[in-house]
Amino acid sequence: MIAELFAKIADKLSPENLVTGGLLLLTALGSALWAYWRTVEKKSLSEFFEFALPKEVILHPSAKADFLFWITKKLIMPFLLIPAGVIFVAAGAWLVNQSLGALFNIHEPLLGEADPLVIVVFTLTMLLAYDLSYYIYHYAQHKIPLLWELHKVHHSAEVLVGVTKDRVHPLDDLMNRIWDGVIPGICFGIWTLIALDPVEVTVFGINVYVIRNILMMDFVRHTHFKISFGAMDNVILSPHWHQLHHSANPKHYDKNFGLLFSFWDRMFGTACVPEPGEDFKFGLMDKDHAEYQSLFGLYILPLKKMARILLLPLARLRRRPVQELPRVEGEHK
Repeated sequence: MIAELFAKIADKLSPENLVTGGLLLLTALGSALWAYWRTVEKKSLSEFFEFALPKEVILHPSAKADFLFWITKKLIMPFLLIPAGVIFVAAGAWLVNQSLGALFNIHEPLLGEADPLVIVVFTLTMLLAYDLSYYIYHYAQHKIPLLWELHKVHHSAEVLVGVTKDRVHPLDDLMNRIWDGVIPGICFGIWTLIALDPVEVTVFGINVYVIRNILMMDFVRHTHFKISFGAMDNVILSPHWHQLHHSANPKHYDKNFGLLFSFWDRMFGTACVPEPGEDFKFGLMDKDHAEYQSLFGLYILPLKKMARILLLPLARLRRRPVQELPRVEGEHK
């Protein structure tokens, strides 16, 4: 048992994971320094830490709920047995491969072994497929009441503290991964008919999807650091743009749904450019927003509200008065 535990720890401390963790840490620290340098006139080391870790944010009840939710979720996820998204992508790809292969009589990959150029093109198309898939699911989360009850968990954060990125209900995690089997699954399935065993590009042994996570600064954009990318905001969704998405101001509702790329929002008319240095009030405007600052509110309350939505038609049917049948002339009273 102890040997297995040490083996798991050693696996987590592999060179690739150490490099990845180091890059993520440097990204967060560099972002804090950048935001501090541009915001504060009189600079000092003590003031930097006060800026990076303000007490009113770190000690906020929402932040405490975030940290507790993050810890408990990490502990229970192995027991929930939520499969990785790649399982659903692979399942979708297999269906596409078999269907299109039979339809067009393709039994072997058209290009055979994937050369470096094919691998690069494959990686780019898969990145676009994953990003478009996320945009559509995220849009649906805001428009479909049943999905919104789950997604409210994420938007109920009244302060952003980095780990807020993981303030996502486990059922929402599962549904998102199942959805990944559609667009990325179709894209991957088509590629399996084109090239043999296409694999993602790696840079210094780091998977391109990890690099994507570093580029999109998921941890940083769930902080109070108002960082924009200037002209690059037209391509990459900056932290400040995503912070606007969390804004409780009605004029910011349903804006900036993107994950990595911002051009989906521009294409579909959901982009909203924040003013330079614009501050936002985060959280829900619902009357029950305070109920989401506990583990019960984050885990159980969404399920109760979803059940209420599902049972609502049945409740309405039961309350509907029974209409009397019209009497036939001469009918006995």
